[in-house]
This record gives sequence, structure tokens and C-alpha cells, in this order.
Amino acid sequence: MDLHSHTILSDGELLPSELLRRVANKKLEFCAITDHVDFSNVSEILSKLLKVKELQEHYEVDFLVGVEITHVPPKLINRIAEIAWKEGAEIVLVHGETIVEPVAEGTNSAALESEINILAHPGLIKLEDAELAASNNIFLEISARKGHCLTNGYVAKIADEVGAKLVFGSDAHAPSDLLNKEDVIKVVKGCGTNQNIISNTRKLFKELRK
Repeated sequence: MDLHSHTILSDGELLPSELLRRVANKKLEFCAITDHVDFSNVSEILSKLLKVKELQEHYEVDFLVGVEITHVPPKLINRIAEIAWKEGAEIVLVHGETIVEPVAEGTNSAALESEINILAHPGLIKLEDAELAASNNIFLEISARKGHCLTNGYVAKIADEVGAKLVFGSDAHAPSDLLNKEDVIKVVKGCGTNQNIISNTRKLFKELRK
């Protein structure tokens, strides 16, 4: 169960097929391929991923195809999210205000007012933004990615305070980033929440897999 990964179509190291083979080898039930997009490549990325999706029955793991809207100016996030849905995305993430990258201030707020599913690695998210996530049924990510994971405990604490739901994403870019189920459980336990993040992740996948 992993709702955040990347392929060579953006900045990952693996072809979609190889990513799916490796996810299956890790004995995970499902994953989502969510390559980085902005206005320059959103249509192209989804067009290519949907060609893989057409062959779903031949792969050993169930998967969604979508995007991670990345470093797009906050005022434009809703616009590109609308494009992604029109182009066939099954899941839409936004690259949140992680503490290890210069993400524009206001990205979290703008994302949580848009039609998206997950705010990835939201960093030191404001309480009012977490409340917005809860009210708009947008999930906050507990990340396994080096650097992004530094605020997992904070994100979990704020989410629990306001009732926002948490999901898991590896944010895998390379083979070494992919986790097996046992390692996913360790990351989830490490964030200190009482939420059943694995169950949340599974439920969201099932909702989006129509």
C-alpha cells in the first residue's frame, strides 16, 4: 500500500513497468504512480501513464495513475488540478511545504482548497490548514522519503488534533526507496498516531479505483 511514487517520466529511475514489478516483489497490495507535473507536462505524463493503465490486467499489482503537482504557484494549483482530472488522472497529489525544499508559502492552503486527494509531505502545516484538510476530506501524507519524513510526527499530531486523515506514501524515486509491508508499518508506528494509516490508505485506494 503506497500512494506516492515516481518513474522516469518525471524524476524517478524506473520505467512504470519496472516500478510495478518491484512493488509486486515487495508484496504490497497496490500503489499509485504519481509523477511530478506542472503546466508543461501534465497532459503528456497522464497520456503515457494511461497507456500503462490500459494493460492493468497483465500486471501483478493493482495500481492507480495520477500526478503530483509540484512547485506550481499557489494561485494556479486549482487550475492544474482541474486539467489533471480532465486528462484522466485517477489520483491527484500536491507537493506540500516540506521543510527540505523551497516550496512557495501558501502552497498547502491553496492545495487544500483545490480538488485533490492528498497533500504530500506538508511539513510544518498550520493548524487552520489541517482543519481545512479535515473539512474538505483531503488526506495528509506520512512520508517515507528522506528529509520529508522529518516532520511526520508533527503532521500526525496536528492531524489528530483536528480530525484530519493520514495516509502513507513512500515518495519512491529509486528501487531502494520502495518499502515492504513490514517497513511501512514501522514508518507508520514511528509517527506516533493512533490512526490506522494503513486502513486509511487502503480505503482511499478502493474509493479511487472505480
